[in-house]
Amino acid sequence: QVQLVESGGGLVQAGGSLRVSCAASGRIFRVNDMGWYRQAQGEQRELVAVISTSGVTNYADSVKGRFTISRDNAKNTVYLQMNSLKPEDTALYYCNANVRRTALSNFAPYWGQGTQVTVSS
Repeated sequence: QVQLVESGGGLVQAGGSLRVSCAASGRIFRVNDMGWYRQAQGEQRELVAVISTSGVTNYADSVKGRFTISRDNAKNTVYLQMNSLKPEDTALYYCNANVRRTALSNFAPYWGQGTQVTVSS
């Protein structure tokens, strides 16, 4: 089994900052891309940011210049630093990782349980 555990969400005022983390553990041979998605109430889940093992990043237009994704490959951990937060950033933030469990298996996507980020105006 593979588990992704997020932490660091919470309540913050507009203009503030939060950092969320996600650690992958369990039977892991290799982790490929890791990323963050979010889902606001009544909305579809959307990509926030993704990072490759070599550090290549991609961001949603709505967060460019405000959010920074990073990772620690040795710890199979991905981070999302969120600055200049806006009320529209309020959502449940999910971690995603593409994991190969053994040398013979294919990569498969795994999801965390989500961490709530609420930005008050």
